[in-house]
Amino acid sequence: MSIQGVQLFIQDDHVVMDNGILQVTISKPEGIVTGVSYQGIDNLLEIRNHESDRGYWDLVWSEEGTGGTTGTSYVIKGSKFKVMVENEEQVEISFTRDWSTLEGKHVPLNIDKRFVMLRGSSGFYSYAIYEHLKEWPGFNLPQTRVVFKLRKDKFRYMAVADNRQRRMPLPDDRSPRRSSPLAYPEAVLIVHPVESEFKGEVDDKYQYSCENKDLHVHGWICNDPPVGWWQITPSNEFRSGGPMKQNLTSHVGPINLAMFLSAHYVGEEMVPKFQRGEPWKKVFGPVFVYLNTLIDNNDPLWLWEDAKQETNTQVQCWPYNFLASDDFPKSEQRGCVSGRLRVSDRYVSNEHISVNGAYVGLAPPGDVGSWQAESKGYQFWTKTDENGYFLINDVRAGDYNLYAWVPGFIGDYKNDTIITITSGIKSIFTSNIHTYEQYVKAGCDIDMGELVYEPPRDGATLWEIGIPDRTAAEFYVPDPDPKYINKLYVNHPEKYRQYGLWERYSDLYPNGDLVYTVGVSDYRTDWFFAQVTRKKDDGKYEGTTWQIKFNLDRINQTGTYKLRVALATAYVAELQVRINNPKANPPLFTTGVIGHDNTITRHGIHGLYGLYSIDLKGTLLMEGENTIFLTQPMCSSALQGLMYDYIRLEAPPS
Repeated sequence: MSIQGVQLFIQDDHVVMDNGILQVTISKPEGIVTGVSYQGIDNLLEIRNHESDRGYWDLVWSEEGTGGTTGTSYVIKGSKFKVMVENEEQVEISFTRDWSTLEGKHVPLNIDKRFVMLRGSSGFYSYAIYEHLKEWPGFNLPQTRVVFKLRKDKFRYMAVADNRQRRMPLPDDRSPRRSSPLAYPEAVLIVHPVESEFKGEVDDKYQYSCENKDLHVHGWICNDPPVGWWQITPSNEFRSGGPMKQNLTSHVGPINLAMFLSAHYVGEEMVPKFQRGEPWKKVFGPVFVYLNTLIDNNDPLWLWEDAKQETNTQVQCWPYNFLASDDFPKSEQRGCVSGRLRVSDRYVSNEHISVNGAYVGLAPPGDVGSWQAESKGYQFWTKTDENGYFLINDVRAGDYNLYAWVPGFIGDYKNDTIITITSGIKSIFTSNIHTYEQYVKAGCDIDMGELVYEPPRDGATLWEIGIPDRTAAEFYVPDPDPKYINKLYVNHPEKYRQYGLWERYSDLYPNGDLVYTVGVSDYRTDWFFAQVTRKKDDGKYEGTTWQIKFNLDRINQTGTYKLRVALATAYVAELQVRINNPKANPPLFTTGVIGHDNTITRHGIHGLYGLYSIDLKGTLLMEGENTIFLTQPMCSSALQGLMYDYIRLEAPPS
């Protein structure tokens, strides 16, 4: 039996895409998804919401010169509708808004939202093209995303990963009469839930955040009838901040998000700021909304397994060849970069070290590590094989630097060469009957050869604390206060996602701060995962000072020792370092006030990575016991503090 072709029905205020598997209804000309019909369910989206509050693209923007990470929230509504492709194989429709035609204050962007449906496909695609013209005013763009609000009477089970899925509370459970507020609006303690199983649980959307590198599919399951709603992101090229950047996924609502740009876990550094005279264009997406149901299986959780298989299929099809916009280059118009990365550290090996699983990426030209907060362009990342070889495929045309970081070694690698990827050149030729178009790849395949990363190193390791992997995951993460539990994260490898762990520091260290003795203490049990403030009896907070005690048998009085401190995150914090004198003023070293990552609040285990190298003159050290004092003095709230990635003391160069 043949599969029904795609049909497009244009009505006065709506358009409907229908391929016989599902039907998607979109408001015209606004481009808001008002309905998705599938498997006998008239609408998978929340029918209690107004049509404009079901499935939409939105953004947050502010005027040029504005600081911070907030601004005006705006649901993107088109003013013109156009059919780009309409045949039995495919429908692609466009909803555009032209800034020059708008009255009043609006974000100075032209935006073209697209929706695509294919024959035989159990889902639909969406992408958007944002453009800022050179002569337009400047502005900031803290956030943009796609939001789908599903029916709360249907979708109760959420899945973000194999080990992060559960039956979820209702949005009603977050209402003031059913919950108690916690330290910030996103977190509530459910006190009088609709269903008793959720009583005493904390709900917070940030508990379900995920790193870009792991964020390819997430969504919801309806049991009756068995239906899955999945948001699949086959590529991270249009997301900001690189592979480690954390984004929101799904959360109580039930809400399903496709996050493209946000300042979460980074701060204002991530906010792209455009000036007057700065042209910019970027394609966000496409993302794929995939719907599935049970056929020969009675287990609703099979829908998650099927969604993962579909994700693999979509990844293999990237970059899509069916999109109508010329702003989305096809594979033959893209390039690739290959090479081999090895590490040179003579205190580890006399030979170059092959690196397995190092992250190698292309991002717009910038300083070392600048990709962490890069938000205007595209990024392309891969991991090396066991011998350090890498291949980055399907890179859009443009100028890039090559960046890398290697788990097990501190610091960041950057290759100073500007790598220019050229697009395919379209050639048109005519035969006696037809006109043909083809793309000729020209100069797109670049072999970087052998690259060598020399991580920061002056001398031999005297001692070290932690693992240099850019996170604090290896340190001691306490059990939460029994009053603040999310059942999903009980006995879970990501137990740091529990609410209120910052308060546990004062419980575990009631009479004094952390003291770590090298050679005796174990960082897995004796190094608290975050250096936070201490709550006093009067309800105010005070800074904390941690100690590292270590012994040296001999001192090189004329040499310079090196203390390497890698931070996994900081939030309105300061790190002061002193040696053998806790009251030394000024301290030997201070970072000054750093960080707006908000990682502690948002249950992350890392934010922006930072590496500090501190000289210790031999005259500051003593034979026998020495003590390094790490002070974090900022103390206006419970949520300020640092997370360490790794600390190492090096001997003077030999």
